Amino acid sequence: MRPFRIARSRLTTCCGHGSAGARPGRRDLLAGAATSLAGLYAMMRSSSAEAQVRAFPPPPPAVSPVEGLIDFHLHSAPDVFGRAFDDEEAGIVYRDNGIEAVVMKSHVVATADRAWLLRKHVPNMKAFGGVVLNAAVGGINPDAVQWMWRMQGSFGRVVWFPTFDADHHVKHFKDGPEGIKVLGSDGNVLPAVREVLKICAQQKLVVCTGHLSPAESLAVARAAREAGCDRVVITHAEFEVVHLSLEEMKQAAALGAKMEICAMGPLMGPNAHLTWMRSWRQVPYKESAERIKAVGAEHFLLATDLGQTGNPSPPDGYKLLVGGLLAEGITKEQIRVMGREVPGRLLMG
Repeated sequence: MRPFRIARSRLTTCCGHGSAGARPGRRDLLAGAATSLAGLYAMMRSSSAEAQVRAFPPPPPAVSPVEGLIDFHLHSAPDVFGRAFDDEEAGIVYRDNGIEAVVMKSHVVATADRAWLLRKHVPNMKAFGGVVLNAAVGGINPDAVQWMWRMQGSFGRVVWFPTFDADHHVKHFKDGPEGIKVLGSDGNVLPAVREVLKICAQQKLVVCTGHLSPAESLAVARAAREAGCDRVVITHAEFEVVHLSLEEMKQAAALGAKMEICAMGPLMGPNAHLTWMRSWRQVPYKESAERIKAVGAEHFLLATDLGQTGNPSPPDGYKLLVGGLLAEGITKEQIRVMGREVPGRLLMG
């Protein structure tokens, strides 16, 4: 009797399915297994390598989006209100972000002397100051303007008409029965206003309308033009207390006035992170972009109106403003016009 043997031809593939033709032998099976293991190993190595490759978000731009621009509206310490930066700290942060110049504003004191000090302590940072004609300096006081622009260094370049002491502001927010007026009962600008405008024309100072109503702002802009002023700004023209309509913006532009767009506008509104900002309307980037497109970028200037405790730093707020406007179709060239050329001509032209 012959011993029992399994024929080589009956060995099947690993799945138990033989081929219709020549059937593989043991060598073929071993070679195939080796090939399969090699392929599996290579695949595992590839997957492992791919798993080790990390995906990073795109880095911030190498050049600051606000480099070379000017902030026309900074609030810094010392002040009677909470401020996140003192003058020198603000100047350093601006310089480190490539911002070329800043206008320092206080509601209660002149800032021409502080601009001189900032320039001394932060070299290559162009700082300018001015005076707000609130009750603290005597209201519509020509003498306050005269002494401001005479300050050492000649960096006092801006005169703001009343802000939180303005009659319109006080009545709008129900802070009191009345405030500082710029118009008489007949609707004409007061003699003291014309005297201030005369000084501004002579010294080439920038006239800002403060917290006046749209009608008052246009009346002062008109009187400024009659006095020979060629540097007029409607202060944060879209904010709650001013809020010019598109038609009123076109009227202001026809008078040669520039409209200020501020980074704090989009941060305000009913859902604002700071309680005191919730009584002011939110100014969406889309609205500002539509106004710029309708009136023309050459009639606007950019600013922050920041520096308050709890708000973004002014440079960061400025970057948000620029990014928001770019996202709404404003071009980089228009940003340069509004952020550099227009304010530059007002301050240094």
